[in-house]
Amino acid sequence: MGAAVAKVPSTPALRWLRANNVDHQVHVYPYVERGGTKASAAAFNVDEHVIIKTLIFEDNAKQPLIVLMHGDREVSTKALARAIGVRSVAPCAPATAQKHSGYRVGGTSPFAPKKSMPVYVQDGVTALPEVYVNGGARGVLVSLDPSVFVDALAAVTVDVAR
Repeated sequence: MGAAVAKVPSTPALRWLRANNVDHQVHVYPYVERGGTKASAAAFNVDEHVIIKTLIFEDNAKQPLIVLMHGDREVSTKALARAIGVRSVAPCAPATAQKHSGYRVGGTSPFAPKKSMPVYVQDGVTALPEVYVNGGARGVLVSLDPSVFVDALAAVTVDVAR
């Protein structure tokens, strides 16, 4: 008997990547509750720096936005607010993030969110040759060239890591 092959779910993110002819590879791993990017980096034996978190924030006017950040870094909300020209920003509560994105927390992808949101990507992410980002479900990552963030998502580069 061969090893069991994990079933890849059909998600809006994966359908969007295929529809837009984005070269990518799907990776499935056993999701670890509260394991974050450390667990996914360990599952694929890659540096946590190349695992890119998809974070949903709201500005002071309650307008949602996406931030793509290295797995081993945090977002400075003060720097983010300054960079995008608003008074303040805060991470969304899980239920609010799910409402905006359409994805469960732990499975949030920047591709094909339910609500159209501006996308901001940490400076340096697009300089990496390959990154891993959520494919729209817990335990599903896609590896791809990070230039797709700027090219296909019209992401704006910001320096908001702390």
